[in-house]
Amino acid sequence: VQLQASGGGLVQAGGSLTLSCAASGRTLSRLSMAWFRQAPGKEREFVAVVSRSGARSYEDSVKGRFTISRDNAKNMVYLQMNSLKPEDTAVYYCAAKFTILTHIPTTEKDYNYWGQGTLVTVSS
Repeated sequence: VQLQASGGGLVQAGGSLTLSCAASGRTLSRLSMAWFRQAPGKEREFVAVVSRSGARSYEDSVKGRFTISRDNAKNMVYLQMNSLKPEDTAVYYCAAKFTILTHIPTTEKDYNYWGQGTLVTVSS
């Protein structure tokens, strides 16, 4: 599985961005898909996941502001980010794992496949 993340950029605090992750092949329906992020000088952390069944889970600091979604027909996963804050500045990575229908993995070690990352910078 190859993943290609895009959509990062520079945005002012309070603004919005949508990240996209394109998955190769026709395997998305068999994958749990997630977004992680890594801020400068920090470890990579979980942001959001959408299971094969469509169930979602979010890191506490992004709940109510970020929305993860998937389009299996297009082999795409999205992260809609609203009300962005300077502390959201990070490189964002999409990740994938072949799972059972309802599994919602939320830790980095769970994931086998990673995209290259896209930088989001939120200015104050």
